[in-house]
Order: sequence, then C-alpha cells, then structure tokens
Amino acid sequence: MTETKRPKILLIEDESVLANSLHQHLCEENYSVDTADTLQKARDFFSNEIYDVILLSLQLSDVDSFELIQCFKQDSPVVEIIALTNYGTISRAIEAVKSGAFFFVEKPFDFAELLPLIELALEHRTLVTQNKSFSHQLSTRDFYAEVLGASKQMQNVYDRINAIAKTDADVLIIGESGTGKELIANAIHYNSLRSHRPFHKVNCAALPKELFESELFGHSVDAHPLAHADKRGLVQYANRSSILLDEISEVPLEIQSKILTLVKDNSYTRLGCDEIRDSDVRFIATTNRKLDEAINEKLLREDLFHALSTITLHVPPLRERTDDIALLAEHFLNIYAQKYERNVHYISSASYKLLFAHSWNGNLRELQNVIERAVLLAKSEKIEPSDLPFETEPKNEVYEVPTELTLDQVEKLVITKTLQKTLGNKQAAAQILGIYRPRLYAKIKRHRIDLKKLSIQE
Repeated sequence: MTETKRPKILLIEDESVLANSLHQHLCEENYSVDTADTLQKARDFFSNEIYDVILLSLQLSDVDSFELIQCFKQDSPVVEIIALTNYGTISRAIEAVKSGAFFFVEKPFDFAELLPLIELALEHRTLVTQNKSFSHQLSTRDFYAEVLGASKQMQNVYDRINAIAKTDADVLIIGESGTGKELIANAIHYNSLRSHRPFHKVNCAALPKELFESELFGHSVDAHPLAHADKRGLVQYANRSSILLDEISEVPLEIQSKILTLVKDNSYTRLGCDEIRDSDVRFIATTNRKLDEAINEKLLREDLFHALSTITLHVPPLRERTDDIALLAEHFLNIYAQKYERNVHYISSASYKLLFAHSWNGNLRELQNVIERAVLLAKSEKIEPSDLPFETEPKNEVYEVPTELTLDQVEKLVITKTLQKTLGNKQAAAQILGIYRPRLYAKIKRHRIDLKKLSIQE
C-alpha cells in the first residue's frame, strides 16, 4: 500500500508545556511536526522544509510576530498560518490575520478546538494550490475557469494540452456531450502560436447540409442561381488560424472529402470554381460518438479520422472523475451566487451525498445547471437536498455492527464501508462522513485500512 504523505506542521511556541502537549496531540493525529521555541530555530526549520501549516504564538519573546507572518507568506504564499494568542489580546490576533494569518485561536484552548482549524487550513491550502496550478497550466483567461479538475484524469488532459498547444498538429477531441470539449479546444487554440488570430468555430450539427460547403469553402458567383456575388468561406478567413469542427461526424461525407484535401495539402476549391487556393488552417475537431461506430455507420470517413487525429485527446466523463465534483460544484456555486446576487455560500453534507451518488449523464453541463438552479432556489446560505432536482435521496445503508466492537473498530468499519461506497473517492467519503480530507487520511493511516485489499485504486 502506498503511504499517504503526512501534512507537515511547524509549531512555533516558547511555552514548553503547551508546546509539548500540542506536539504530542498533533503526532497522534498523524501530522509531521517540527517544534521551535525561538525565531532562529523557526527560520532554520522553514529554510529546510516545506510546511503546510504554521502554528505561531504571538507572544514570542525574541520576534515581531506580525513581521514573521509577512516573511513566511512572502517566502511561501500557500502556507497557512494559525495564530495562537493569549487571553485579552484579540486585537493582536486580528492584526495577525490582516498580516496574512489564516485564523487565530485564543489560549487556553482544547486541542479539539484547534484541530478543525488545522484541517480547514489544509483544505484551503489545497484549493489555492490547485487553482494556481490550473491558472499556470491553462491560461489567465476567464473562460478557462470552467476547465477545472484535480483528478489524475484531468491532470493528464492538462499535460496533453501543454504538450500540443504550441504545435500545428491537428487535434481530435473525443468525449461525451457536456464534458467540456469546446473548452479544451479553446485552451489549445489560445495557448498556441495562432492565438493572436480569431478562433473560428463551426457547429456541424446546426449547419444545413445545403449550405455547409458554401459556408466553409465559399462559392463563386456562378455556383448556383441564388449566388449574386463571390463569397469567401470560413477557410479563407481562418488562414494562419484555427477552425473548430464541433461534432465532425455530422459533416456530410462529400464535404469530408474536401476537408481531407485541405488537411493533407493545405489547398481547397470554392463551390462552382476550379481554381485551387491555399490556406494554412489548423483543425481541432470534436466528436461525442464512438469512433469505430461512426466509421462503420459511414458517418465519418476513416481516412479523415486518421488525418485529423495526429493527436487524439479523450475528455473523461464526470462519473469517471468524481474527485472533481466537489471542486466543480463550489466553482459553479461561486459563479451563480455572484451572478444572481444570492447569499448562498455552502453546500450541505446531505446535498453532497446526492451529488456524489448521481450518475451525471449530462456531465459538467448538467452539474452546472443543477448548481445554478439550486442557487436560485436556496432558502438559506446553504444548498440543501430540497434545492436539488433529484427525486429521492440515496438510501442510507444499514451496517450490521457486532456489539463486541470497540469505538475504534466501529469507526474503522464505517470508514471502510464509506470508501467502498465511493469507490475509493476520498473527497466524496470525507464529505459523507462530515470530516475534512486530511482528517480522513489520518484515520485511514491510523486504522491501517488497506485500499488495495478493498479493490480501490490508491
């Protein structure tokens, strides 16, 4: 079993009794902890390690705590700092937050009070890191925001985009309806060397067969009785740019042969004219059909498929990357709460159970519509199951729990059953169990739950 990486915490506290107690509690929760009681020790640790969370006493005798917070955040913007403040010094704690701390806790405190803050800080750090990664990998353009995903499947997609964007290779994007194929096409074009030119798009299913050739390649004045002048086609406008052929299998077969000539030879003829013209076009095509079926049913020419698929990029359906559901749901929630000026900021655990249990045949587009509707219908600042368009909640499973089990053994049983139910999706399991992911990781480690024995992908 692959060992889960333990979150690293730097504890900076010069009260030895409190420092020793916190160190022991944190280690018991499976955190990796370094403890410093002076500024110099803290700096030595920080220069040699990458920490997820820093617990910082505001009463260190040898340092300006606010200056230290700013230095830590400057050197490592994603590290989260929780300030530990003495009774009666709340004003200093507020100043610490203004300086960059994530939150504060007032001494004396129970460890049970501090632990949720640490877990929340870890969750926040993960989301910030992911969003920075996505922005770096794709683009700063706003319309890329919907191409989100922390799953391994989507990371593979991003890697392919980075590898092919700056080439002139034609690309075939395969995926079910609603998976975001057009957004992926945008990412490829706007990160390419052709990005300074307009990205031309053709909805192949919506364009009438009779007009397809004329719209794509243009026509001469003698092409047909209704032609009153020469017409330039999209291929001419898109010279040295890119064209998206959305749902390529909907293109009439006779037009597919002309597209094949353009892909192979960079040449074409207008309707009603024998003059051969040149055009340097990069094609990005999409299809929601299974390619072998489309070819067998004579909906897609096999030679055109091979010509367009220099690079084939598969966009996985949402049901195969359920790790992304929570991230996408939160993203759409923020968009529509702002758009409709609704005071809706959270999704309840019960609602998450419904989201994770749904099949999502409509993929991202369906999830987006569901969250938009929920934001409009929500009666409070939290989305509840009644705000979702699902008829019934998933039935809670009843586990037979032997009476001789200890509380620890019961906890292990519930976690194991939940992981099996979510097919190993730790984000989904954490939401169902009502705990943060770092807390779940720690419990998996403490109970020695072997995911491989459960036939769960690590």
